[in-house]
Amino acid sequence: MSAAPAHHPVYTGGHGALLGVAESIAADWAALGVRGSFLARNLDTGEQLGFDADEPAPLASVAKVPFALVVLDRIASGELDPAHPVTVHPGTSSVGPTGLAAFRHPATVAVGDLLLLMLSVSDNAAADALFGLVPAAEADARLRAWGCAGIRIRHRMNHLYECAAGAAGNDFSLALELAVRDERTGRHTIETLDPAHANAGSAAALVALLERVWRDGIATPAATAELRRLMGLQVFTHRLASELRADTLRWSGKTGTFLHLRHEIGVVEAESGDRVAMAALTRADRRAALAADIDLAIGAAGRGAFEALRG
Repeated sequence: MSAAPAHHPVYTGGHGALLGVAESIAADWAALGVRGSFLARNLDTGEQLGFDADEPAPLASVAKVPFALVVLDRIASGELDPAHPVTVHPGTSSVGPTGLAAFRHPATVAVGDLLLLMLSVSDNAAADALFGLVPAAEADARLRAWGCAGIRIRHRMNHLYECAAGAAGNDFSLALELAVRDERTGRHTIETLDPAHANAGSAAALVALLERVWRDGIATPAATAELRRLMGLQVFTHRLASELRADTLRWSGKTGTFLHLRHEIGVVEAESGDRVAMAALTRADRRAALAADIDLAIGAAGRGAFEALRG
């Protein structure tokens, strides 16, 4: 098999120093065998840095953020009751290691608490219970009506695993091998890894969404305020947040992980008033379910971007 052609990132940076940070992040990722896109933007000055920010990517659990905004807007408008109980049955719910997805017995949970589980511990069963109330097509249409053309919601979370199983049976190692192989060829055996069929978005579109959420410039203020609160409760801090933990900083984010995908989006806010939105979307060129070095490189990117962009 011939080697894949060399990739030359398209950089974003307002001036030499910002461009240098973007180039350093891209080089660090490439040294680890990581492809992807990155964008960080100061929400007050508009300065930004990154690379390949307009490249669409499958979002894995990052898709839960735009989906949550649609659900929260339905709640704010009175179309959904946050106290409405939903019963989740383990035998028919979604695959996942956290929350209701890991339960062995039926559980009844209110809509508002399903949102909490979906965003705080990335519970796939909670997400799919909400998709039962707000179908993917409705969520996608609402995002398009809001002008979020760069983000697509096409399927429930469990469809990720259904497509992987369809390609590799129950062999997760084989599914991972297929994902890495197909990344090199551009032909996707697993449909939900193809941006044309997946829940997908670009770093630029996701940062734009975060900016509108933090400025109350989309949906309703009640919905955006609650989304900010819920994103602030995420328990996973091993990627962008890993080097942004301090008493003077607040991180609100959402990770996404599936096969060779390791993502995170979020906003870091400092006591000084600085606010920087970020999106890191990565695809690893290795067959490894765990890759702490990649997570650390994402964290280093977050720290470097924040230091470069803060006032």
